[in-house]
Amino acid sequence: MKYDVVVIGGGPSGLMAAITAGRHGANTLLIEKGKKLGRKLAISGGGRCNVTNVLPDKELIEHIPGNGKFLYSAFSIFNNYSIIDYFESLGVKLKEEDKGRMFPVNDKAITVVNRLLEQIDQHDINTKLNTKVDAIHYGEDHHTIILDDGEKIETSSVVIAVGGKSVPHTGSEGQGYAWAKKAGHTITDLYPTEVPMTSNEPFIKQKILQGISLRDVTITALKPNGKPIKTHRWDLLFTHEGVSGPAALRLSQYVVKALKKHKVDELKVSIDCFPDINEQQLVEQLMSASKQSPNKSVKQVWKPMIQERVLLYLMELAQLDPSTTYHHLEKKKVISLAHNMKNFELNVNGTLPIEKAFITGGGVSLKEIVPSEMASKIMDRLYFCGEVLDIHGYTGGFNITAAFSTGYIAGLNSAQRATNYIEE
Repeated sequence: MKYDVVVIGGGPSGLMAAITAGRHGANTLLIEKGKKLGRKLAISGGGRCNVTNVLPDKELIEHIPGNGKFLYSAFSIFNNYSIIDYFESLGVKLKEEDKGRMFPVNDKAITVVNRLLEQIDQHDINTKLNTKVDAIHYGEDHHTIILDDGEKIETSSVVIAVGGKSVPHTGSEGQGYAWAKKAGHTITDLYPTEVPMTSNEPFIKQKILQGISLRDVTITALKPNGKPIKTHRWDLLFTHEGVSGPAALRLSQYVVKALKKHKVDELKVSIDCFPDINEQQLVEQLMSASKQSPNKSVKQVWKPMIQERVLLYLMELAQLDPSTTYHHLEKKKVISLAHNMKNFELNVNGTLPIEKAFITGGGVSLKEIVPSEMASKIMDRLYFCGEVLDIHGYTGGFNITAAFSTGYIAGLNSAQRATNYIEE
């Protein structure tokens, strides 16, 4: 059987591409090598599915540091508000949480997945699950998909939506890059983004702070000369391997690039536990709190200000005895402690591997893609969407917004091109 559109990959972008192609009259097939569609969607947002983010376009694009500007054309056609309208039209009520993140009111990702699967049925989209694509043969009149069992499927248009190399248990193993290369496309360097950073610091290896979270702090990556590269403000988590949590995840791509650029084994990152006040104000707060309870140990007085294990570790660095009271408090040690709290430095030596990352940096070069169509400039009737492209954003609904938007554009244009091509 010959199809108008074949979409390869049943993640967020592939589902949106297939549904959109089907809605616009294309005879569509969706191929997924796993046993379920929407696996990455079902685990996104901690199983709650952060479907998009309500920030305005300009800010949205700033939160997609990996070539976000490329998406201006796509967002002019189908943006974050289009995504909200789309899901609400399917009966998925959404709510806004901190930092503009949008979730289903019932906090269940499976609701989002199920509504999309209903659309697959409603628009008579054929699906092949547990089906691996072995190769794509590109032709002038049609393209041929070769499955690993030898079956051949002819189609007018192909949409490659197989993701990057991160989260491989959902099916993203990088196979799309080979198919893109065969069509003549360039693949930019691949690297992990939104990934925990690793460190050989003794306090990390000894698990002194393992499992401790710091809320609303800043973390800054520093060049070898001490100048800042990038700062992010959000929550941070110490692990047995290094640092994680949203602030660290956002910083990770800058660390990966800087280690490579400066050809060094380690980079310093600096954590500011009190980003809204300066060192002098922090010294005054610490001294004042101790003065108000002069007979209590400084540990007891100060522990409401910061996680106790972090406090004790930083006090040790400042050589400040936790049992000291105000009567015996040396101001120079309080100044040292305040400095440590504002400049908690550690060396990081990299990140967990790309397979452990939430998102893949790099991919199909955008110089070779038409931004308003997601069409290849090299191969007629070939389209790309989602993470296989050289686009990546921070966590918080930005990557999924890019996936749904590029999926919609690819689905729409692949359908129109296929049906027009057949008429020609």
